[in-house]
Amino acid sequence: MNKKLIFALIAAGLIAAATTHAQAKAPSPGWSDATPGGPDASVRITESYARMVARDTYFWAWPMVNIYNRRLAFKQAPKVGLMNGTIPYAPLNRMSMLHDYIKPEQRWVACPNQDVAYGAGIAALDETPVVVQVPDMGSRFWVYQIVDTRTDSFAQMGAMYGTRPGFYLLVGPGWKGKVPAGITKVFRSTTGTAFVVPRVFMDDTAEDRAAIQSAIAGIDIYPLSEFDGKPKRHDWTHLPTLSSPTGESDGGGETKWVIPEKFFDELPMVLKDTPPLHGEEARYAQINAVLTAAKDDPALKRAMIDEATKADQELVDPLLQFRNWGRPAGNHWTTTRNNAAFGTDYFTRTAVAKSNILVNAAAETKYLYQDLDANGQRLSGANRYTVTFPKGQTPPVDGFWSLTMYDSAHFFVPNLLKRYSLGTKNRNLKLNADGSLTLYVQADSPGADKEANWLPSPSGAPFSLYLRAYGPKPSIIDGSWTPPPVILAH
Repeated sequence: MNKKLIFALIAAGLIAAATTHAQAKAPSPGWSDATPGGPDASVRITESYARMVARDTYFWAWPMVNIYNRRLAFKQAPKVGLMNGTIPYAPLNRMSMLHDYIKPEQRWVACPNQDVAYGAGIAALDETPVVVQVPDMGSRFWVYQIVDTRTDSFAQMGAMYGTRPGFYLLVGPGWKGKVPAGITKVFRSTTGTAFVVPRVFMDDTAEDRAAIQSAIAGIDIYPLSEFDGKPKRHDWTHLPTLSSPTGESDGGGETKWVIPEKFFDELPMVLKDTPPLHGEEARYAQINAVLTAAKDDPALKRAMIDEATKADQELVDPLLQFRNWGRPAGNHWTTTRNNAAFGTDYFTRTAVAKSNILVNAAAETKYLYQDLDANGQRLSGANRYTVTFPKGQTPPVDGFWSLTMYDSAHFFVPNLLKRYSLGTKNRNLKLNADGSLTLYVQADSPGADKEANWLPSPSGAPFSLYLRAYGPKPSIIDGSWTPPPVILAH
């Protein structure tokens, strides 16, 4: 077709009309079947493809399965009490509360702290909305951590938010009920499960242990059907000891909440509890298609379990060690900026869940992790170390700070002083002549005149240090304040 003819046809509108006619034609038969919304679950797949999906899924869903299995464990609680006498344990939609620091022998949660009185409750928001009571804490620092199945925070309650005493409501993603009078605010979870963990600061003194009891007596959660506008109070000093539904952990580490052999049997109910984030629909469709294929193919299921076992060892286990992940924060310390706001940052979410699950949001607490000394060598109880904060340069907080010692499994190190951390709670810390503060990190005593500042380490064994800053000021959030190095003493 010559150019003159083309121009003539354009002028006559014939080419445009032809194009419009072509666009208006109906799709060819079977077009919708050729472009499904997700993988076809009836298509035969290869073992290598199933392994690829299984490995990726295991790493991605590890935190969600972890949280959901804790929900199933809490569901077995016969009443409100303490698990093995050491950790809060309560039926779903109920709260249990410690009245003192957490005991060192517990193994349900890695990296506990001994700065606060902890509470714990798991809300089944797919069953009922849950009322959260906030009592008057006075000037005492406090925060309620409330996260969904992904370990993302969806409610903000604490001293740093100026939260007022009152009643607050947690609801699930599909709840459309009526909010009764007397409820201050409603927080909506994106999942059917919510983990509620109050933390209330307490000085390490007998006087403050007594003083805190009246404040924490008003902490509670319960189903909306029980809400009458009247605060419920509890004496948390008298709770029964309850047995663990999971038994004891192996090797002194955290209770194993994610088990490769059970993972793909548990995953469907976890996915049901946890609707996809925007953009995750294709991921869910892919996973569900492979799960469907494995139902009728035992060999495929065995291959997926084998791949999950490898992923547990090769991908997840190394994340227990802080030096393997995180953002550099100076002097070999590492940190994160999106705790409890992981979204689609799947790597950091799983790293945090493996090493120190249930962390507060960035505005609530800044966490800094350390496995290495100033020379980049692994911290070891065979050595002696010092950590010195220059005058006026302790962690900048509106709440409190602490430096905690953990063994290689991220639990407290037994010692004669029964001391596992130092910080704001210790009113007898001694400053140096120039106003600086030196903490002594070693297995043996640094001397009677320095014992107030001594953080005992395990004799001859590797360990980690963990710096918490509750109510962090901008300079520690944005990284302009740098934690001091861990200096090898000679």
